Amino acid sequence: MNRTKLSSLSYILAIILIFLSGCSSSQAFQNEVLTGSERPELYLDQLQGKRVGIVSNQTSILTHSQNIHVVDFLLSKGILVKKVFVPEHGFRGTADAGEKVDSSIDSKTGLPIVSLYGNNKKPTAEQIKDLDVVIFDLQDVGVRFFTYISTMHYIMEACAENEKKVIIFDRPNPNGNYIDGPVLKSGYESFVGMHPIPVVHGLTVGELAKMINGEKWLKNDLQVDLEVIPVGNWDHSKSYNLPVKPSPNLPNDLSIRLYPSTCFFEGTVVSLGRGTLFPFQVYGYPDPKFGEFTFTPVSINGMSKTPPLQDKLCYGRDLRNEPINHQFTLQYLIEAYNKSGMREKFFNNYFNTLSGTDQLKKMIMEGKSEGEIKASWSSDLEKYKSIRAKYLIY
Repeated sequence: MNRTKLSSLSYILAIILIFLSGCSSSQAFQNEVLTGSERPELYLDQLQGKRVGIVSNQTSILTHSQNIHVVDFLLSKGILVKKVFVPEHGFRGTADAGEKVDSSIDSKTGLPIVSLYGNNKKPTAEQIKDLDVVIFDLQDVGVRFFTYISTMHYIMEACAENEKKVIIFDRPNPNGNYIDGPVLKSGYESFVGMHPIPVVHGLTVGELAKMINGEKWLKNDLQVDLEVIPVGNWDHSKSYNLPVKPSPNLPNDLSIRLYPSTCFFEGTVVSLGRGTLFPFQVYGYPDPKFGEFTFTPVSINGMSKTPPLQDKLCYGRDLRNEPINHQFTLQYLIEAYNKSGMREKFFNNYFNTLSGTDQLKKMIMEGKSEGEIKASWSSDLEKYKSIRAKYLIY
């Protein structure tokens, strides 16, 4: 074969490779997960001319648009954003769990920031009277006691009372591929559990908003004018890696998967690693009988200023080698309880609030196995699943 033919063949092959590469890149983009905020064709037109409030924080970014914050994106499109509401951890996500979050002014945009944590968990009529619509765009983790969904409930309730529309910019649930845990019982409602749903509820915030509305869980059976901007290229069978940590103490994907299991230690004397760089991925107590792994909680600005068992050497277990597809278990909790020998003193007053029931604590103290305890809530889960099915989008 002469050089001319070789050259022509090489050229043709190069063109084919470029074409295939372009197709591959295009297909890859089409298959990438798009959050609700990254689908402006579904919402920009209806926001034109409207006075808009938005619930957002550091997770409210458009990753496919150079990580632009949703507030900056809306302003760039001429949307009249009037104010920003922020949940636990604040607008930039640096406040400790339970720390006071103050209202202020965003230095970048000059927009007023209204805290929805502390004494003002629900917007007042005065705070939303100058709005036509409130957008909710927060990255949830699919666990009942993660408080962003409680903030969403109060936003929906305030808007229902004042005839304002709510638009949910939906996001994937990183724990959305299964359902487990006790269903919250009446009388145990709190800011870490407002609805009769299990610990791992298997819903996106958009699906949960539809459930709250449809089941009339807002005060006085109110229903709000609600719209969900759905996620693209995702369903409950797919995993999702969060591009931004949803709170200071959930620093990676494994911590988010372990969170439903290890958060119960908040209701005990045991540390779950607050005050370390690997919170929710270890647990321990200042006694060698809890395990060979050791860690010492210390004050860490932006994560945990005053962690439980601060400056005390804790013994326990390192869970950082657990599989990334980890699912809810009581194994760690029961193991630590048995090693403690403390009986009632192992728990604090917060445990039943987290559990949403008094039965979990009772069964652990009775020496029930994980299998026996999980069997006790199986019928409640089946009832919940039938309700959940009515509101699924994905």
